[in-house]
Amino acid sequence: MKGVVFSLNPAAQMVDICNSVYSFDVLDGALTIGSSYKYFPAGTVHMVVVDPGVGSQRRPLLVTTHTYHFIAPDNGVLSMIYDQEERVIVRHITAEHYFLHPVSHTFHGRDIFAPVAGYVSRGVEPHKIGEEITDFVRFKLPKAQRTPEGALKGVILKIDKFGNLTTNFKPEELPEIFADGRKFRLSVGNTTVSTLHDFYAEGKSGEVFAIIGSMGYLEIAANRAAAAQVVGANRGSEVQIEVA
Repeated sequence: MKGVVFSLNPAAQMVDICNSVYSFDVLDGALTIGSSYKYFPAGTVHMVVVDPGVGSQRRPLLVTTHTYHFIAPDNGVLSMIYDQEERVIVRHITAEHYFLHPVSHTFHGRDIFAPVAGYVSRGVEPHKIGEEITDFVRFKLPKAQRTPEGALKGVILKIDKFGNLTTNFKPEELPEIFADGRKFRLSVGNTTVSTLHDFYAEGKSGEVFAIIGSMGYLEIAANRAAAAQVVGANRGSEVQIEVA
């Protein structure tokens, strides 16, 4: 199953494909929805279908915050929502009369998630969809750590289709670089990066550089090239940055 995030804006009555993610990749789905949901209008219903456990005992969920609704499998794909929102109500979707019947064992996105999203967008109250639960699945994204020498050590969270590497470094963790413009050395794969650009085209052909990506994390990129191939790194690869 190809992972996809859909967002239904009830005011406009239209579905937007927010982003597609790698097949079976729950972490990538969590990053995608976690970095994009706040750009949608209040009342938007987000349907997140990254569901390698479709047809198994994993539960379908309706998650409600102060502003949005999320419909997704109970596999941790909403972990960033749980971390970023002050108050969430998580319900196990059990009201089968809102499903499309017969329910396929391999396509709950069509037969359970999409119909429930439609009903919620039309005003069906969440408590009619299922009972509240507290034992839902969640995971913590890896956090960057300071070494005894003062460097910041992290990992590659994501590689997009262009080959850009998203680290788990955030600008607020590196104020000396962004506020003071001090020199730095970023080690990843077989490469050391020491240049920070504001946009991709600012880099020279073949140059590997750092940039703040749209997800709010520090990225390693190359102008018109796949940085992942150039530096020889993959998701999960270690990355370290130190101020010169």
